[in-house]
Amino acid sequence: MTDLVHIHNHGAVGHISLNRPKAIHSLTLDMCEAMTAALLAWRDDDAVQAVILDHAEGRGFCAGGDVTLLRKSGLDDGGESGRHFFDVEYKLNHLMFTYPKPVVAFMDGITMGGGVGISQPAKHRVATENTKFAMPETGIGLICDVGGGWYLSRLDGRLGRFLGLTGARLDGAECLAAGLATHYLSAESLAEAKARIVADPAGIEAALADLSTPAPDARILRNRGRIDTLFASDRFEDILAALEADGGDWAGKELKTLRSKSPSACKYVLKQLELGAACKNFADNMAMELRGASRAITRHDFAEGVRALLVDKDNNPQWQPATPEEVSDEMVDSLFAPLPPEHEWKPL
Repeated sequence: MTDLVHIHNHGAVGHISLNRPKAIHSLTLDMCEAMTAALLAWRDDDAVQAVILDHAEGRGFCAGGDVTLLRKSGLDDGGESGRHFFDVEYKLNHLMFTYPKPVVAFMDGITMGGGVGISQPAKHRVATENTKFAMPETGIGLICDVGGGWYLSRLDGRLGRFLGLTGARLDGAECLAAGLATHYLSAESLAEAKARIVADPAGIEAALADLSTPAPDARILRNRGRIDTLFASDRFEDILAALEADGGDWAGKELKTLRSKSPSACKYVLKQLELGAACKNFADNMAMELRGASRAITRHDFAEGVRALLVDKDNNPQWQPATPEEVSDEMVDSLFAPLPPEHEWKPL
């Protein structure tokens, strides 16, 4: 067991609290394994009726996965240790998605990447005024994994494509409006919410409804028409052309954002969401994402994106290929091709 996750029982409620504040609780292999072990034990324990998932301290719920480890894997062992990390992490995501007992995820603060993967499967997803939700993987040459192919492709209109391509950050009110959160509470009421859940695990919905506060206007709704129109195509080049042709301030800002992302990763994500939308169940989606993610970390743009963002921190990635036109359909399709049978993802 790792001290990077606090695992407790409070009467009939299991409690998982992420405890890696210096890394905004980014998930390590040990953390994923510890969470999985706890959830499996509680799943089969009739005395446990519900699970709370939160973070111990600091400014974020969970900023993602350990991408420096994944970069090292792609450079040093052909992605083997990275594929193992994804395999374990995705088993945790799927376990939560199919969990028979209610899980309450408190998305208080930064909720990105891997943090999305452990909050979106929860039956109850609580956002606050501190919530900052994003899937920013196109900025590091990766796909929107941990279930993004399933969740993003099922949002209304073209919102999922917009979020997946741009890495746009949503606040708590926007998460509620988009359906990514089920409740909006003030951060100061979270301790009371958790206490009520512990006192009466059968009354979770009533407790959260009682403590919910009206959310501010969701800014994302003002741009829904633009998003649905300008991100209507599944061809990245068409989206860029539509934004350029629009000429407005909002379109110009989003065009500049997309021009800074990995062209390869943007095309990967569009394909991922197309494949995810066609998946009949979450397990099929996760198998697809393991193929994509385990290959993406061995390609140039992932190592380069993490270098520019987290290693050298020069924020000047040199993408290869440098333009969308140079990213062929063959490059995209090969990312999601079947793996050798012994490497294909399977649920627990």
